Amino acid sequence: MLDTPTAIRRAAMDLLARREHGVQELSRKLQQRGAEQALLAIELQKLQDEGLLSEQRYLESYIRSRGLGGRGPARIREELTQRGLSRQDIDIALDEADIDWQEQLHELWQRKFGEKPADQKAFGKQARFLLYRGYPMDWVQRLLR
Repeated sequence: MLDTPTAIRRAAMDLLARREHGVQELSRKLQQRGAEQALLAIELQKLQDEGLLSEQRYLESYIRSRGLGGRGPARIREELTQRGLSRQDIDIALDEADIDWQEQLHELWQRKFGEKPADQKAFGKQARFLLYRGYPMDWVQRLLR
């Protein structure tokens, strides 16, 4: 039970030591562990003021991790939106990410398939896979043709 500011801070620091978290995500996890909302809001604000909890760092870390893992910008945008981050902040972070999305698309396709589709069925299979991963239709079509 996280019923004191010290307990909430300790639990938050334990989570932040493992990886970056967004404010809403960290808040949700701490509430699940029994943190009171009033104390939680104060402690999260302190962590932000001290620079230990940063939405910007979380965005950068998440985009880098997922992008290098083969996810495209549309998929990453959707995942971050579901995590409660603002669309504007997400779009800015995606634009500023040091990732060549077209190159990531090509590398993912090369690893998974390696050769151009031989027929419509193969084209559909490759296109669905790449679209599901979050790459725009025009990029996928250009790559497969």
